[in-house]
Formats: sequence, structure tokens, C-alpha cells
Amino acid sequence: MYQLDDLLYLMSRLRDPQNGCPWDIKQTFESILPHTLEEAYEVADAIEKQDYAHLKEELGDLLFQVIFYSQLGKEQQHFDFHQIIDTLVSKLVRRHPHVFPSGELRGENNDTPLTDEQIKGRWEAIKQQERDEKAQQSGTDAIEGTSVLADIPLALPAIQRAEKLQKRAATVGFDWLEPDQVLDKIEEEIGELREAMAQGEHHRIEDELGDVMFAMVNLARHVNVKPELAVRSTNTKFERRFQFIESHLQLQGRSIEQASLGEMEALWQQAKSVESAASN
Repeated sequence: MYQLDDLLYLMSRLRDPQNGCPWDIKQTFESILPHTLEEAYEVADAIEKQDYAHLKEELGDLLFQVIFYSQLGKEQQHFDFHQIIDTLVSKLVRRHPHVFPSGELRGENNDTPLTDEQIKGRWEAIKQQERDEKAQQSGTDAIEGTSVLADIPLALPAIQRAEKLQKRAATVGFDWLEPDQVLDKIEEEIGELREAMAQGEHHRIEDELGDVMFAMVNLARHVNVKPELAVRSTNTKFERRFQFIESHLQLQGRSIEQASLGEMEALWQQAKSVESAASN
């Protein structure tokens, strides 16, 4: 079977200026970024479908993105693949002192069990220490670099970033105590949205709608639901029920454009009943 060294060699051949692949040669960090995001979503899609045979292939595609970046880094003398591995392992050992108390990968084991909360607290404390050190090294603005909210990527999907911002703030006690308090906040935000809609102020509508959605993410966090997964599941459910409508109209020799809203709503309710019966 091919090994990791084979993959690294393959990547260097693809990027060879003389005999490599023309497409691969012209790529940059920026140009392959969209492909990286796409591959990550394809991994998520395979996991959600429990398509593990396909997942093996998708994980390979995602790994290839890392190999591609490491080759670019090596060519530009920023870093190479081995330095990526060294940085990763060092970080994981440092963040798991409950597993590696000596600070070495192959050092002594820790026989003292910790609770999940203790492990989480240590993890966050170590990450904050790392943020402080990075800020000092880079000369970043004192608040921006050392903030509890520092280094949460702007490129994250908005829902995921909202969840991360809230979870990070919660580590220092800035959080609602009960889910009912979040529900009250959602109702308050909906009231403000209604007011903005009544006044027809588009900018304010956008602002208040964002507040409602941010509060909904907060509620999901408090009831232990991953908001991104919840919306993805609802998207799938909507697609399934809408296609139920299309297929039933097609059996009648009609297109969906020819159906009234009332007819589509009736078929939608029928789709829900079919799903409910199938789940019981």
C-alpha cells in the first residue's frame, strides 16, 4: 500500500516546475482555499449520510489539501509538512497535561482521573495562555490579541462562529444561567424585529433579525443542540418534503408551477403524516 511519504513525493512531482501538472503548478494558498472548504463539507456530508466507504475517499481528499499547503509552504520557505506535524503534536501534548503530565509524548502516564469540567477548564486556560503568548510575540493590540474572543476565524460559517463566540464568552461567566432566560431574550428580540419591520427600516430589520438568529444559536447551545447540524437537518427535511410534493403532482401529470399554494400545503401536510407514520 502507498504510504505518507509516497503522497509527499507525489505532491512534489505535481508541483515540479518543469515536468509537473500545469494546473497544480499555478495554484497558490488563496486559489486552493475554496477547494479546501468544499472538501471539508464533503467529509461532513459523508458522515451525516453514514457513507463510510465514501468517507474514506473524502478524508483522503481533505488530507491532500493539507499536503498541498505544506508543499506551498516548503517552496516559499514558510514551513514544511514535518514542521506542521511537530507543531500539532507539541500543541496537543501541551493541551492534555492530564494525559501527558511530563509534557512529553512518550513520557509517564497520569493515573489521576479528572472530571470533564476539570479537563475543559484546563484546556481553556492553556488556550488563553497560548493566545497571550502569540499576542506578545506578534505585537498585536493588547485587547485584540489577548481577548477571550481572539483567534475565532472570521471565515467560519456565521452560525458556527456565533456558537464559538458564545461558548468562549461563557468560559468567563458571561452567559445565561437557564434556557428559559434565553427564550425570554428571543421573544424580546422578536418584538424588536416586529417594530423594525413595522417601520420599514431595512438596515434595522437586518440588525434585529441577526439578533434573533444569534439568540437562537444561544438557545441551541443551552439545550445541547448543535445549531449547524440542526439547520442542516431541517434543510434535508425541507428538501425531502418538497420533493414529495413534486413527485405527487408529477403522478397527476402536473408541474409544481400549476399547483395552487393550498394544494402544495395539503401535500406538505401529507408528507409530514407519512414521515410520522414511518417513524412510529
